[in-house]
Amino acid sequence: MKESSLKYLNKADLVDLFCALGVLKDQAMRTDDDAEAVRIFYHMSAIAAQLKSRKDDQRRALLALYDHRNPCVRLTAAKATLAVAPVEARRMIESIAEGQHMYYSGDAGMCLEMLDSGRFVPD
Repeated sequence: MKESSLKYLNKADLVDLFCALGVLKDQAMRTDDDAEAVRIFYHMSAIAAQLKSRKDDQRRALLALYDHRNPCVRLTAAKATLAVAPVEARRMIESIAEGQHMYYSGDAGMCLEMLDSGRFVPD
């Protein structure tokens, strides 16, 4: 899917696509397919950017993914919503950091460290 075609999708379809890509990214990470995981990450980032560019910054729609069973989907959604829902996003990232999720506990912990140190400022 080309980034330019994202503008034609409605908010619900963008959230669904973000979610589906999160599941695929998790599969890529679990099979050590780093190139695929990076490719998917860029697609997910483009979706978040598309939501951000819309009237009233529609990234809050990704909050619906906080209840998803997949930790990759939850963590990526939380990171994408830090600027628009900082309290809720931080809580989600903290809960993942405290969990036993193979790849994601460390990633979430690093995110919190970078937030706290000021090296990462959500936009």
